[in-house]
Order: sequence, then structure tokens, then C-alpha cells
Amino acid sequence: MSDDFNMTMRKFLKQVGVTSQKAIEDAMRAAGPEATAGKRFAVKAVISIEELGLEHQVTGEIAGDG
Repeated sequence: MSDDFNMTMRKFLKQVGVTSQKAIEDAMRAAGPEATAGKRFAVKAVISIEELGLEHQVTGEIAGDG
């Protein structure tokens, strides 16, 4: 793949990672420790490119703080 493709791909994935982490941290903080401590939360990320017919899902689990 081209350098331009690689550069834009990395920039997008970095943005996804940074903004997603902040959103998850904010949601955990807003819920409070009584709602998150010792719990595990199912998480799903979806990346789609409509023009290419792509829908990629990644699922996992995040442990609550505490």
C-alpha cells in the first residue's frame, strides 16, 4: 500500500484509540465507583466503510476501576 494510505490509516486509528479511551473513561467516571468497581463490561467497536461494504467488529471486556 502507498505511503499516503499508511499515513491516513495510522492517523485515523490513532484518533479512534485516543477518542475512544477518553469516552470510556468519561463514562466510567460519570457512572461512579459504586456502579463500576469490581465489574466487567462488554465492549464492542465497529469500523465501517460503506463504499467498500466493510463492517469490522472487535469485541472485548473492560474491567471497572476499583
